[in-house]
Amino acid sequence: MNTLLPPPAEQRLRQIGLARRAVLVEGRHAGEAMLDSGPEFGWIERSWHRCLANGQRPDQRLAFDVIPAQAARRTEEANHALLQAARPVLEKLGRAIANSRYFAILTDAQGVVIDVNGLIDRGDPRAHLITRIGVDLSERAVGTTAIGAALAELRPVWLHRGEHFFDDTGMYSCAGAPLFGPEGECVGMLDLTGIDAAERPELKHLVSQWARSIENALALARPHALLLRVNWPGRTMGGDGDGLVCLDGDGRLASANPTARQMISQLAAPAAAAQHCADLFAMPWEMLFDAAGRKGPMEVPLWSGLTLQVLAVPCGTPDDQLALDAKRLPLKDLQTALIRKAVDEARGNVMQAARVLGISRATVYRKLGQKKGR
Repeated sequence: MNTLLPPPAEQRLRQIGLARRAVLVEGRHAGEAMLDSGPEFGWIERSWHRCLANGQRPDQRLAFDVIPAQAARRTEEANHALLQAARPVLEKLGRAIANSRYFAILTDAQGVVIDVNGLIDRGDPRAHLITRIGVDLSERAVGTTAIGAALAELRPVWLHRGEHFFDDTGMYSCAGAPLFGPEGECVGMLDLTGIDAAERPELKHLVSQWARSIENALALARPHALLLRVNWPGRTMGGDGDGLVCLDGDGRLASANPTARQMISQLAAPAAAAQHCADLFAMPWEMLFDAAGRKGPMEVPLWSGLTLQVLAVPCGTPDDQLALDAKRLPLKDLQTALIRKAVDEARGNVMQAARVLGISRATVYRKLGQKKGR
């Protein structure tokens, strides 16, 4: 008996051991051996059964294989957007967990490691093996882990020591959350792992919060002309808890985060074709563009009869902004916006901008409200 563990932790590990014996050795249901298996153990048992069906045995030695170099390059290229969105988040997360003896792992949708962060003891082979870029940590390769489970169950999970399938992974404790892309598809997962660490089930909530930050960054990285921050009436807006709906200049959906997909039923499933915001909101869609830049949110009806508060924020590339302006501005102001864009592209050279636009330099000055210099 490990006297260093408090009694509740001892009992927890003993219960896990009983469940392992029941399912993996005796072929029984985990609930028959555990005092309280609970609904949260169901997905672990399902994963164990998948491993057994694959012909895996708990006492097999694991190689923790790295995918070939050419495949690793293809994986990095395919996940460039995810890496760009996740790296600033991983840096902050690494600082947040620095004193916890846990570190962060980012994988693609197949469970291959594409980035890591945090205090990783490279002298410990147990840490080094699982934090190499390109190592395959899928359920198929290393059995039941938070990585494989999050990708299979598509929800946040917590996994402690013996709840892993293989004996070789029994020293790890990990929390994982899937990552969903701008079109609603699973693009990877975020994992927090500790070695011989105290059980920290609260890390499931922590990893879920940081996963949300990555998903929001992915949604915002798509080119768009208008961002709609959405939330239920009475809720505070402006944080990672907002739904994000990004539109192009014609009102078509460019991206949406998972929170928005939970709030708006038409976004619940990934769409095969581009959706239009007129299909989402029960109001003239041009009013959303008219509201861009206003200080506070407005209440917007959904086709379901529910109401959301929506804050419209103009953004995107200069061309997207012009498309947005074309829907909001009078013709005179739109002409000024076009002239200002031409001057900016000419790096302030008014003569060059005037030549591109086919107008006189005096017209450029007049439209911009500037006085011609000497």
